[in-house]
Amino acid sequence: MEAAARPEAVDSAEDSLASLEDRIQRIVVLVDRLRKERDAALSELDSARKAAASSTSDTQKLRREVEELRAERKQVRARIEKLLDQVESLSSS
Repeated sequence: MEAAARPEAVDSAEDSLASLEDRIQRIVVLVDRLRKERDAALSELDSARKAAASSTSDTQKLRREVEELRAERKQVRARIEKLLDQVESLSSS
C-alpha cells in the first residue's frame, strides 16, 4: 500500500511545485506591469509639473503685461483729457 501512495505523493508534490511556479510567474508579470505603470505615471507627473510651472510663469508674465497696459491706458487717458481741455478752452475763447 505504501508503494501505491508514493506515486500519488510525487504527483501531488509536482502539482504543488507547478502551481507555485505558475503563481510566481504571474507575480513576476504583475510586478513588471506595475513597474511600467509606475514609471509611466511618474513621467506623466513630471510632465504635468513642468506644464504647471510653465503656466505659472506665463500667468505671471501676463499679469505684468496687463499692469503695464493699464498704466499706459491711464497715461493715454490723462493726455486725451488734457487735449480735450485745451480744445474746449479754444472753443470757449
